[in-house]
Amino acid sequence: QVQLVESGGGLVQPGGSLRLSCVASGSIFSINAMGWYRQAPGKERELVAVMPSGGSTNYALSVKGRFTISRDNAKNTVYLQMDSLKPEDTAVYYCNAVVRTSWPSYTGIYWGQGTQVTVSS
Repeated sequence: QVQLVESGGGLVQPGGSLRLSCVASGSIFSINAMGWYRQAPGKERELVAVMPSGGSTNYALSVKGRFTISRDNAKNTVYLQMDSLKPEDTAVYYCNAVVRTSWPSYTGIYWGQGTQVTVSS
């Protein structure tokens, strides 16, 4: 059993910043990729940023240069620093991780419950 818990969402004015955190816990042997997705009302869930355990990060074009993803592997935590926020960034943000569990050994994709980010004046 693996749980992902996000925190850090809220209401911010355009041009402001927020930092999201996501902690993975449970029967974890190793974590491969960790990332962030978002879903705005009436739209499909979309990739925001992903960070593999090795290799380069990937960002959606709409957030490149404004958002930064980072990981603390010792804490099984992924962060999303969001700067220069725009109203179109308003969405529920979901944490995602590819996790290999300890026992039984299984590799699966896990999701957090989501955290609301609202950018409005």
